[in-house]
Amino acid sequence: MTEVTQPAQARYKRLADGLIRQIEAGELAPGTALPPERSLAEMHGVSRVTVRRAIKHLGERGLIEQRRGAGTFVSQRVSQPLSVLTSFSEDLAARGMTGQSRVISSGRGRATPEEVIALGLGPNAPVTRITRLRSADGQPLAVEATTVLSEALANPRLISDSLYETMETCGMRPVRAVQRLTAVAIEPEMSRRLDVAPGAPGLLITRIGYTAADRAVELTRSTFRGDRWDFVTELS
Repeated sequence: MTEVTQPAQARYKRLADGLIRQIEAGELAPGTALPPERSLAEMHGVSRVTVRRAIKHLGERGLIEQRRGAGTFVSQRVSQPLSVLTSFSEDLAARGMTGQSRVISSGRGRATPEEVIALGLGPNAPVTRITRLRSADGQPLAVEATTVLSEALANPRLISDSLYETMETCGMRPVRAVQRLTAVAIEPEMSRRLDVAPGAPGLLITRIGYTAADRAVELTRSTFRGDRWDFVTELS
């Protein structure tokens, strides 16, 4: 029976899914070396061909990276699923990574025309803004500029680790969002914050978050380093 038959496909998929669960649970932390092919085959009772197919599957999802002469390691990149709405802090925690956040600017003000349209506000409605540098394990990943309704966040200093958790305390946590992803060349000022060369590839994510009552409550524009962050979606 060859590897392309259904049983072989099921074996490699079970192995791949098991490794993915370990990565997502933090049991295999970023940078951790995977056991050699022979060891994985013996541990799971499968052939080395099956192991290679499972490793290839993880590589295609950006979860592992193979270093010539060194082995296979859990990727340092962060992969965020597009099918689930979570905060930056929750994404990192789910992957066993330690997130840091540094406030670049914050305050309250009147909504700009862009914010009025995105959030469905009246002219000059009060809003709260916060711009943060988001990092993981000490390495900058994104600059995140967020505007939220003033009743959802009266004071940006109230944020602890997660903006969404803070908004949840007043019953205004977003439960769904509309996102637009745009490839960009990172501008000089942004590149200094993200520790990349000016013009380096980046990803601009514009997100409008909605509460359970279908009210627009959040407008976020995030510029991510293209070499450290992946967005993953599953199609069926």
